[in-house]
Amino acid sequence: MAARKRTSATTAAGTDTKPSPPQTQETNTQIDPPISPPKKGIILKFCIFFSIPYFYLLYQHYKIEEDLKRSILVNAALSVAGFFVTLRMIPVASRYVLKRGLFGFDINKKGTHEGTVKVPESLGIVVGIVFLVLAILFQYFNFTADSNWLVEYNAALASICFMILLGFVDDVLDVPWRVKLILPSIAALPLLMAYAGNTTIIIPKPLVSYVGQEVLDLGWVYKLYMGLLAVFCTNSINIHAGLNGLEVGQTVVIASAILIHNLMQIGASSDPEYKQAHAFSIYLVQPLLATSLALLSYNWYPSSVFVGDTYTYFAGMTMAVVGILGHYSETLLIFFLPQVLNFLLSLPQLSGYVKCPRHRLPRFNPETGLLTGTRDGTLVNFYLRIFGPKSEKLLCIHLLLVQALGCCFCFMLRYFLAGWYK
Repeated sequence: MAARKRTSATTAAGTDTKPSPPQTQETNTQIDPPISPPKKGIILKFCIFFSIPYFYLLYQHYKIEEDLKRSILVNAALSVAGFFVTLRMIPVASRYVLKRGLFGFDINKKGTHEGTVKVPESLGIVVGIVFLVLAILFQYFNFTADSNWLVEYNAALASICFMILLGFVDDVLDVPWRVKLILPSIAALPLLMAYAGNTTIIIPKPLVSYVGQEVLDLGWVYKLYMGLLAVFCTNSINIHAGLNGLEVGQTVVIASAILIHNLMQIGASSDPEYKQAHAFSIYLVQPLLATSLALLSYNWYPSSVFVGDTYTYFAGMTMAVVGILGHYSETLLIFFLPQVLNFLLSLPQLSGYVKCPRHRLPRFNPETGLLTGTRDGTLVNFYLRIFGPKSEKLLCIHLLLVQALGCCFCFMLRYFLAGWYK
């Protein structure tokens, strides 16, 4: 979370000033030094840890059709290329946003030298652009002009692109939080208008006797639900924030769980349409995961870039889109359990019942270097109030472990309820 401070091209009215001499390249270098190099160690550890179960499921555990497996691998290859492109483009974009005055100071380091360093903001725009390029290029390898999924795929990309634009507008204009609730609804319109899939839901078996039917057609109510899911996913990532690496880290954990879930559903099903729905999800989540890992290498503690609302909106919308079109929105919400809890804790302040400050961050003690929880209703502060003061890096690791445990709980819940719930 950054306390944004922008430079101004003009001075205050009525002030007698002299024009500043043009800055040389040496002056610019002194004022805005290059950002720190990426922290590749943590990314390498995660890739090794995640790739083993992922490729085991893809190659050994399940018998997946060769054409489907080929599409997944082509998409994975493009995603790896996107990782390196993002890694290379972030330092370039950082110089431009600093030049335009888009920077912030790390509030959780206030009172230390690190708290006075200009940190470039809104670097989520790089991830969003690379993601869109990868997703568009992938159409050449996988979709034909008469493909049934092409319309919905392009509608999904349109919604994601719209959300990236609105997120960047929010970073630049700093719109009120009430407006932020409306932005995802606008961005979801292309998807809602182009959606031609089923609007039915399967009634849970324990409730069939009460409802009187096994399948219920919700009609326009289902599309309303889709819009609300997009609003929740985008804003839930945005408000569960405030620590170096937390926004990108939670996206990486959830995206990893989504990939595992999709492979499990593809391997366990014999319905070609059902398999294609989950493959569709993989085609969008793999580029999201790869580009997010590149951003995380710069955003991990101590962060050398801030992701901005551009990234949180983009990541939330992408996961909402794949959950909707992959037809596993219930599972997606369980993956978002920490975000649901954070939303419930935040509700009194977001609704105006309790005073809501601009930054609901924990209190930093520069002498000890530890964060202490405040009375603000966020999961970050709630965790600190229960378990005591912690360093920012350790707190972020704990919260990401909570996120991972929530995803594991979802897999266990699906396993124990299989055959009884639906």
